[in-house]
Amino acid sequence: MSTVAVTEFVEASAVDVWALLTDLPVRVDWLCTVSAVELLTPGRLAPGTAWRETRTRPDGGDQPEEFVVLAAEPPHRLVLSSPGIGVDYRITWTLRAVQRRRRGRTAVTVEHRAVPTAPYGRMVALLFGGLAARTVEGAIRRDLTALAGTVHRVGRATAA
Repeated sequence: MSTVAVTEFVEASAVDVWALLTDLPVRVDWLCTVSAVELLTPGRLAPGTAWRETRTRPDGGDQPEEFVVLAAEPPHRLVLSSPGIGVDYRITWTLRAVQRRRRGRTAVTVEHRAVPTAPYGRMVALLFGGLAARTVEGAIRRDLTALAGTVHRVGRATAA
């Protein structure tokens, strides 16, 4: 199993960060590698909610990824699952309010766990574990920077 965790401080309330993070159709607007989002289940975001994102790979091709919400505890914790080939991924977003000079600030931590589910996944983890972890860390940092910039710029529902 491989785990990567990254924390970023966002100049917005946890409520505003949560609102942007869980507004699935607008992921296309703030995640630079996401070109499409297709909702697979109706209704509000809750455990069981599923969607498919089309992401742009570094080589320019498209890569669909499916996500399922395992836990949603607004505005503090969101746990997602994404099946891969030989590996299952679990992504946990944790939002912790931090007071700073009367303005809302949120510590956002993303933990990405890769759990091999087949011999192929275990072999890839052994061969490319460090490189994969650095790649995942870079992607998480880009996503957190985009989230922070977008939530700050649009001043979501309840700017503190």
